[in-house]
Amino acid sequence: MTDRTSDRVALDRRTYLRATGAAALGAAGLAGCVGRATGTLATQVTDQPADIGDFESLVVTVEGFWLGPEGAETDAEDADGNETDTDGGGDDADTDDGSADGNETDAGEDTDDEEDAAEGREYFEFDEPQEADLVELQNGETQLIDERELRTGEYPYLQLDVSSADGTLTDGSDATVDLPGNAPLKFNEAFEIRENTRTTFTADFAPVLRGNGRYLLRPVPSGIEVEYEESADSEADGSSGDNETDGS
Repeated sequence: MTDRTSDRVALDRRTYLRATGAAALGAAGLAGCVGRATGTLATQVTDQPADIGDFESLVVTVEGFWLGPEGAETDAEDADGNETDTDGGGDDADTDDGSADGNETDAGEDTDDEEDAAEGREYFEFDEPQEADLVELQNGETQLIDERELRTGEYPYLQLDVSSADGTLTDGSDATVDLPGNAPLKFNEAFEIRENTRTTFTADFAPVLRGNGRYLLRPVPSGIEVEYEESADSEADGSSGDNETDGS
């Protein structure tokens, strides 16, 4: 009877030590996340003219965004590939995505997850999908679609997760607006999340008419803007910060 009691006490003690050890590790991990400096990222969208004049309305639905791997450099080839034609497209516009009929292919969530892991990028989903009518976002008008606290760091790009684009032309007919498949809405403009600073990233994209009568949403690199604004907390404690605007 004494031996069994001793064994039970020893077992209970080992169980207790494992439990308290796991709790301590969890608390340490949480403390590491909490202790890291953060800043605010505000994401806006706007629209360059391109062929937006053909539309009565063009409502895009944004589900979230990806941030490029922290500390990575912008891929110059990708940046060149994001150039947007603003003259209404050309004869080669209907095959620029590699498909004969202009239908982009969606690789699916599994592929996105694999790409996220391979590239080191991170996805941030909105609490609710955000809608923006690009017709209303001309001449410098912008719409805020998200604002959140993120860890400080340098990021090479921001990529919007646009799930749909519903367009109505000025004659009242429905427009077919394709979402980029092989060339997603990726905005190659390096930016920072700074401590006690509000970073505003304005993603500029526009519909471009292609040779097959369909439209394609494309990023407009020349319209991307990044602004840094010192937060009220930083001003209150007397720390200095930079108020500046980066334009491409």
